[in-house]
Amino acid sequence: MKPILLGTLFALVSTGALGADNVTSLTLKDHKFLPAEIHVKADTPTTVTLVNDDDQTEEFDSASLKIEKVVAAHSTGTMRWRPLAPGRYPFMGEFHSKTAQGTVIAE
Repeated sequence: MKPILLGTLFALVSTGALGADNVTSLTLKDHKFLPAEIHVKADTPTTVTLVNDDDQTEEFDSASLKIEKVVAAHSTGTMRWRPLAPGRYPFMGEFHSKTAQGTVIAE
């Protein structure tokens, strides 16, 4: 009975590991994204944590990603992105669009 249980457990752990998301983070400081360019695996869901270290609320906005996420000052927000086709996807801070610019590269 133990070999069957161990085999089942191994299969569950392996399946979970194969389906793991990309995980990355961005920080907003002085109305700029750090890093300004992030790389993710193409065709895999991505989880992005955005830390807003500014004194003002900001909205992560990307028309090409079809994502908008408001993060209050000195707060953290989490975004779950759909699998992206290989390519470049610009994003910006809606409230400080002149300085808060970035790009996602899915490869």
